[in-house]
Amino acid sequence: MPTSLQKTLHIFGNALASNRPYHVQWFLTQRCNYRCKGCNVWQVKTQRKELGTEDVKKGLDILKELGTLEIVFSGGNPLLRDDIGEIIEYSSRYFITTIYDNGSMALEKIDALRKADFVAISLDSLDERKNDHVKGVPGAWRRAMEAIKQLHNEGIHVGVSPTISQFNIDEIIDFTKYFIKLDVPVWYCLYWYDQPRKKQLFKIGKKVNEFEIVDGEKFVKVCDSLLELKRKHEGVFITEKTLEVLKKLFLYEKRAWKCQALQSFFMIDPLGKVAGCHLQEPVASIFELPEAWNSVKLQEHRREYEKCTRCAYLCYIFYSLYSDAKSNMEILFDQWKNIKLLAHNFLNSRSKRSINEMGKSKCKFGVE
Repeated sequence: MPTSLQKTLHIFGNALASNRPYHVQWFLTQRCNYRCKGCNVWQVKTQRKELGTEDVKKGLDILKELGTLEIVFSGGNPLLRDDIGEIIEYSSRYFITTIYDNGSMALEKIDALRKADFVAISLDSLDERKNDHVKGVPGAWRRAMEAIKQLHNEGIHVGVSPTISQFNIDEIIDFTKYFIKLDVPVWYCLYWYDQPRKKQLFKIGKKVNEFEIVDGEKFVKVCDSLLELKRKHEGVFITEKTLEVLKKLFLYEKRAWKCQALQSFFMIDPLGKVAGCHLQEPVASIFELPEAWNSVKLQEHRREYEKCTRCAYLCYIFYSLYSDAKSNMEILFDQWKNIKLLAHNFLNSRSKRSINEMGKSKCKFGVE
């Protein structure tokens, strides 16, 4: 995990400030090498045009000035970009930088991933057959498991990201326990799908009956079990507040949050167009955003989005719950155990690298 005094000051200074887009998801590409059944991205005609490296860097400079804390690079598969190493290195100078992979490209791009703060590998089941069914590609499970193991052994902060759905709801707790034992953290997505809209930034979730959660009580029991695991163990990367909100949603159909799109978070597409979330139409380009950020137009959109009840994508719920200085500090207290786990893994990886380097030096000089 790359750290510097400048980066630390940037993050903590903006975490305590107001009117900041703390969280940004940048979909760097629509290109994807998997065929996930619940995803629309690969089924939409591929947008081959993408911002070039220098334009992405200019966009990152703008996000720095706006006070962004965290950037998530996704897609498509962002590792399909030839310049992804340069983008990660530049982003990680100032932001908490996370990059997603389906497990197929991580080992090929492992040197680039060393600069990231977190690498999230999408994996939906410990059952090889079930996982490959979801991903739509034979061998997906094997590649993901190999990537998780090697990245972890190399000291890269890798985590596993399952999408909770009706298809895997019965194994989420055992799945979590398995990776907790390996000191590999788990952070979760929730299956959802896009409601039909004429204009939106891009399409992600596709309606699939076998994935849609229909047993609310069972889902709530999973949330309760995750709360119990979280209180006893490190490695459960979801906050108590998020789990409690999800319980209310599935038990009582109560939305205990207001969407903070274009306030605490927004999305960027491969061409640099900005929208509050992927379900909304673009409001500006990343290059126009500094001038537009405090405009009347965006204030109107923010008021509109606060009333939105269209989706329950888990990342948007999280970003909306943690949308000011006070709640940013709550994350630190909630995730204290996991911060210690990351520090422990980081020190262990440094120790392993030192031992390996000493061994190489001894071999070099003929010492056994």
